[in-house]
Amino acid sequence: MTGTSGASPDEGVEVTNAEPAALPQESGAEHAVATTAALPEQAPLRRAVPGPADRGAARDLFVELRKLPPDGADYAELRNSLVRMHLPLVEHLARRFRNRGEPLDDLTQVATIGLIKSVDRFDPERGVEFSTYATPTVVGEIKRHFRDKGWAVRVPRRLQELRLSLSTATAELSQQHGRAPTVHELAQRLAISEEDVLEGLESANAYSTLSLDVPDTDDESPAVADTLGAEDDALEGVEYRESLKPLLEELPPREKKILLLRFFGNMTQSQIAQEVGISQMHVSRLLARTLAQLRERLLVEE
Repeated sequence: MTGTSGASPDEGVEVTNAEPAALPQESGAEHAVATTAALPEQAPLRRAVPGPADRGAARDLFVELRKLPPDGADYAELRNSLVRMHLPLVEHLARRFRNRGEPLDDLTQVATIGLIKSVDRFDPERGVEFSTYATPTVVGEIKRHFRDKGWAVRVPRRLQELRLSLSTATAELSQQHGRAPTVHELAQRLAISEEDVLEGLESANAYSTLSLDVPDTDDESPAVADTLGAEDDALEGVEYRESLKPLLEELPPREKKILLLRFFGNMTQSQIAQEVGISQMHVSRLLARTLAQLRERLLVEE
């Protein structure tokens, strides 16, 4: 795996290409329900979030795991089973960082390290679902990977190593000659072509940091920070909608219909009560309970 942290998931767990679990942030659930409700006629999505029975089974397995001696074969087998069971969560979280210049396979491997740590530390008696507990750890592992990389842009490993060699050779030749070495001298010292030297020196620019408050070229140019676009809040709404689709598919038919009528049909609770055939008070309770369940299923990244 390229450029990952020192740890690796060497416990024998194999990362598979499972369908990613849709587990997003917590806020904005009601708004996302309203926009997602417009899609009931689409083909049913594959279930990406474990259902109540699956989550209950996972909890039972964790309870059993904590009763086993950690150095036993049964413990190792059950531990690996729990890791494999939650690999869809890993793939989902890794995909959220896939546009940052790192291969998805590398991100998935890094995320798996966080999953393994979560499996080892999870206490099923605390009343928290494992996915809720594991998400901050997995995301933190991915972010730590990017922090450890340290490169401003994606640079091939060959050029990263060449940059280090050029840095060492430059220091040695500067001390030897009392001046900065030429490209020709660096090429001779490292037994490489002058073109390779120039490429390595250019790649070093990607490793340099730049203040966002410094003008781009001269004093009259705007600062780099002034040219950056603002965050688009609408993108967050897209993530919420996509994350809620599988959750809505799992709702009981009556609760799902009430949500559709309330947020997509713009009906009042009294109108919904007449449509469904229950009291307005019952509609209010069902709406509150269903929205609370959806909020609970949505996870906080930070």
